[in-house]
Amino acid sequence: MTLHLPPGARGRSQLSIPRAALDRRRFLGLAGLGVTAAALSACGGGPDTSGGGGKASSGVKQVDFSGVKPAKEITFWSTHPGNSGQVTAEIIKAFQAESGITVKLVQAGADYEELAQKFQTAQTSGDLPDVVNLSDVWWFRYMINGQIIPLDSAFEAAEVETDKYVESLLGDYNYNDATWAAPWARSTPLFYYNIDAFKKAGIDPEKALTSWDEFAAAAPDLVAKGGTKSAFQMPALAGYGGWVFQNLLWGYGGGWSKEESFDITCDSAESVAAIQFAQDAVYKDKWAGVAGTDQIQDFAAGVAAATMGSTGDLITTLTSAKFEVGVAPLLGGPEAAGGEDAPVCPTGGSGVAIPAEIPAERQLAAAQFIKFLTSPENTLKFAEATGYMPVRTDADPAALVKKTPQAKVAIDQLPATRPQDYARVFLPNGDIEMANALSDILTKKADPADSLGTLKTTLEDIYTSKVEPKL
Repeated sequence: MTLHLPPGARGRSQLSIPRAALDRRRFLGLAGLGVTAAALSACGGGPDTSGGGGKASSGVKQVDFSGVKPAKEITFWSTHPGNSGQVTAEIIKAFQAESGITVKLVQAGADYEELAQKFQTAQTSGDLPDVVNLSDVWWFRYMINGQIIPLDSAFEAAEVETDKYVESLLGDYNYNDATWAAPWARSTPLFYYNIDAFKKAGIDPEKALTSWDEFAAAAPDLVAKGGTKSAFQMPALAGYGGWVFQNLLWGYGGGWSKEESFDITCDSAESVAAIQFAQDAVYKDKWAGVAGTDQIQDFAAGVAAATMGSTGDLITTLTSAKFEVGVAPLLGGPEAAGGEDAPVCPTGGSGVAIPAEIPAERQLAAAQFIKFLTSPENTLKFAEATGYMPVRTDADPAALVKKTPQAKVAIDQLPATRPQDYARVFLPNGDIEMANALSDILTKKADPADSLGTLKTTLEDIYTSKVEPKL
């Protein structure tokens, strides 16, 4: 692996890692150089999960399940992503009938951060679950600390056909030639729009939803004639604004950081132009609003003609909106038009893992449950109930798409996704700092260049104080 300082670092030590040396899925190789979970805590500024104190090694010891019989009772901790409690309970009921293994479903937090705190506390108390739901930017902290097991031997013992998972989704959980979680509630952002409002305004979605420039051109008519308060509702910044805004940044040729590196680029001319566009939409051109709590709820209530949100919001939006809902791929920008050649859409969502400090018989039963939970039939059942994407290639989405045609957009968009910026997912509290900067710009009218310059300094300080010393 080659580590070097990029040109123009202005005296500040920045890490740049060539793609050939380290892609997103090999980032965890840094753990072998001493990066702890605390140094790598990522999305949402959640709890420090460094209590286990372990490091990733060059070799992974798999659990030996020879002669092990599965336990008769296990516990599954979930956040019920996408209001999935009911469909998960139905899947559990079917699993219990087929296997004879009882599964206790526990909502262990309102979001991934609350669940992470509970899971960390359980490392000391010993009251651990057998299957844990975890965000795609949380699993590596548990892995580094030795708090979850590599699933390969468990999957072999449970006869899980791992080659049937969508390769990119399963690959998100691969490190050191081992698999540490299974994809479950996986998503991308979608562009949601009010078909009725577009019709009233005489706007053709096929044209207006090809790029942000085209949408901005149509926005005044959407406001004047569409019957909604604004043309677009900006995502709630206190949530995962840093996740969704990568679309706009990438479309303008910018980003929170340079692709596949810690070279912070949030203050580049391209990034400033992207966020200036968003601010102008709110204050200067007055066609956009900013969600206080949840942009999807605002959209479904008819506040705006369009917004961006997770595919996991699809079914809730379709059932709660009083108008015809359309969905489209994320919009392109002046430098990246979207699609596989110039992707502007990040992946997201969550998977499931098995804790390390539980008996092998519970781990084996957990693997059998994960196999059932993510089977072709059940990934489709889950997708149909929530809007999350089917995670297996042998799951025929024809019936799903027939029932919910909008789901096809998310499925078709998957090959055109892009790995998230390191600054968001690998810097402790990086996402919070991004949300703070966006909040100043979009709700307090702060100067984008100044705020993003301050954000760069903050992110670089996080890197130099909490990450670089551990390399």
